[in-house]
Amino acid sequence: MKVLACIDGSQYSQSCCEYAAWVAQRMKAQIDVVYVTDLRQFEIPFVADLSGSLGLQPYQSIMGELQQLEEQKASLVLERAEDLVRKAGFEGEVSRIHKTGFLVDSLSELEETAELIVIGKRGENANFAAEHLGSTMERVVRASSKPCLVASRAFQPVDKVMLAYENVPSCNAAIDYFCNSIFFSDIELHLVSVSKKDDEAGVLSELKAAEDRLGSAGLKVNCQMLHGAVAPELSEYAKETGIGLLAMGAYGHSKIRHLIIGSTTTEILRDCRLPTLLFR
Repeated sequence: MKVLACIDGSQYSQSCCEYAAWVAQRMKAQIDVVYVTDLRQFEIPFVADLSGSLGLQPYQSIMGELQQLEEQKASLVLERAEDLVRKAGFEGEVSRIHKTGFLVDSLSELEETAELIVIGKRGENANFAAEHLGSTMERVVRASSKPCLVASRAFQPVDKVMLAYENVPSCNAAIDYFCNSIFFSDIELHLVSVSKKDDEAGVLSELKAAEDRLGSAGLKVNCQMLHGAVAPELSEYAKETGIGLLAMGAYGHSKIRHLIIGSTTTEILRDCRLPTLLFR
């Protein structure tokens, strides 16, 4: 069993490593730390123009130097990542993986033996785009078949988890995962739905069925139905109850869908400032 930690050397890489260590320790899994050299940095107009302004031979020399520097950077980033994982208390096996290309293109191979993927909410340009989710994170969540833990800016211990529930396949996949994983066996779980008043009875019935499934698996469940706009209600509930991790389904054909990629997702991840576990 493996946890795949995707890093890029940004500030979020530290919390990514710390959450990966926390998850892997609980799951008794090993960690694969992966750094992917983005090919786009060698395709920018400035670099391409060097071939015309300097001539082919000097251009090839500069490109070789840039690639060597990138190799050195990758080695340092991976070394620091393993050090962070160890400092977080993880004593299991850690593998360092460096690939060149695009993370999404390598994802099917990398996640094949992984139980869960950990990735930062934002990447190297986080300080320049603080209100936006990272594009790599978004593509990974869309492409992956495994649960994805989106790390927040700083690691915080987790003893309470909120599962935003609606009766759609992605949320039910989350229920199945919670029931069958040792990851959550001793964590206080809050099962929360947001309902319109005219649909209260149906939502309450579905929520009760989900609660029964989780309870039958031996999980401690606090069940709550809220009313209002989804993102603000979940955000406020998380603050009031001291939630340390948000879990929800990805790409359900409903209002929960908008919590994953889109304006509501950006809002809730920014306002809650919580790590978020996403399920397909």
